[in-house]
Amino acid sequence: MAGIYIHIPFCKQACHYCNFHFSTSLRYKNEFNEALLKEAVLQKDYLQNEAIETIYFGGGTPSLLESEELRKQIIHIRSLYSVLSEAEITLEANPDDITEKKLIQWKQAGINRLSIGIQSFFEEDLKWMNRAHNTEQALVCLQSAKCHFKNITIDLIYGMPMLTDEKWKQNIETAIALSVPHLSCYALTVEEKTPLYKMIRKHEKEDINPGKQSEQFLLLMEWMENAGYDHYEISNFAKPGFRSRHNSSYWQGKKYLGIGPSAHSFDGISRQWNISNNNIYIDSINKGIMPFEKEILTPTQKLNEYIMTSLRTLEGLNLEKLENEISLKLRDSSRTYIENGLMIFENEYLRLTNKGKLMADGITANLFF
Repeated sequence: MAGIYIHIPFCKQACHYCNFHFSTSLRYKNEFNEALLKEAVLQKDYLQNEAIETIYFGGGTPSLLESEELRKQIIHIRSLYSVLSEAEITLEANPDDITEKKLIQWKQAGINRLSIGIQSFFEEDLKWMNRAHNTEQALVCLQSAKCHFKNITIDLIYGMPMLTDEKWKQNIETAIALSVPHLSCYALTVEEKTPLYKMIRKHEKEDINPGKQSEQFLLLMEWMENAGYDHYEISNFAKPGFRSRHNSSYWQGKKYLGIGPSAHSFDGISRQWNISNNNIYIDSINKGIMPFEKEILTPTQKLNEYIMTSLRTLEGLNLEKLENEISLKLRDSSRTYIENGLMIFENEYLRLTNKGKLMADGITANLFF
């Protein structure tokens, strides 16, 4: 089984914290859509005819595309690849793009899962992030979306300077009250070259507080567990039956094809990533040239990636999957973490505790070979 990711690099405006590849100009949208169709043909053999169980439109803001453009992309993918009839097809959407008409059209096009970029239900937070929507749109779009889609996830951000624990609790309680079955919750990160980074450097905005972020993450885990959500990956919480099949495939090491500028692909042996430039991407594809860089993974890199991705999940790291020598080394190197309550070892699986999840990156790096 494999997945396909389609990157749509257009946004109405730049969120201050975002470091993904995007453009606020739709000038070459038609040419871009045609290039996507052509790349899908050029990459037809990449997944070696494996069945496609997920398709994911990410960005950027895919909901800026016309419904007919999305429908055309889905039909084209189905004509080229062995897409399962019950495949999960996700569309990332912003609240200000969601209307009753579009919801109906998206469903008719084949979309069966929505990922809505809420980020916060507070007006001052949205303005601070430079989001294009407001609080009313966030609430209204969720009510409307629930009438047409059962499988919905929302993004929320914590750890912003003005986000108190009480406001963070209200954000979570609002999502739970609206019966949102899946939440992706991320600590705000300050990436270089973003407007937020520059504003903090100029002392125009307050910097983040890592201690505050850790406290809000601990609170989040407690609230979501009490509400009956599975914390199935570091940043993801789902009601039973609503885990993201597409994102789960990344953590399980399955193959995937990335289409569009900056999109990444993995075939089990190597990784490759398309150029992060819309015009060069379009020109190259029109010439029948794939504009990507490639890296062949070594056995050690594959092992370390398995350690990294599996420890992010609820199931954890299965030592029985590894060679005996490697398994023994991991048992030994994890002993201190287990003794300090940061990990548990059970039924041949190593898992992070809630306390350990606060230091997931550091623990994982120390277990690398």
